[in-house]
Amino acid sequence: MSIILSSLATFISLYLILLFIRVLLTWIPSIDWTSQPFAALSQLTDPYLNLFRSIIPPIGGFDLSPILAFLALQLVSRLISSAVVSTSYSAF
Repeated sequence: MSIILSSLATFISLYLILLFIRVLLTWIPSIDWTSQPFAALSQLTDPYLNLFRSIIPPIGGFDLSPILAFLALQLVSRLISSAVVSTSYSAF
């Protein structure tokens, strides 16, 4: 069980990095999101971000939904990390 939780925590950490890169790249207006590797990054991150865009629509041209998306993933990551620690201690 600890291996599964550790793998999930690693996946979430990597996904957070992809989200961060995606948000940083949106500040560069000349990026063509239909060309690779930007299209792949968009396909990986947009479904998750769209969940939060339906809650917080862009305000005045600023998309604030990534803030909520980052907070949600950080919360899940911390819950999983505490579960990994508790399962590793209970194994002994």
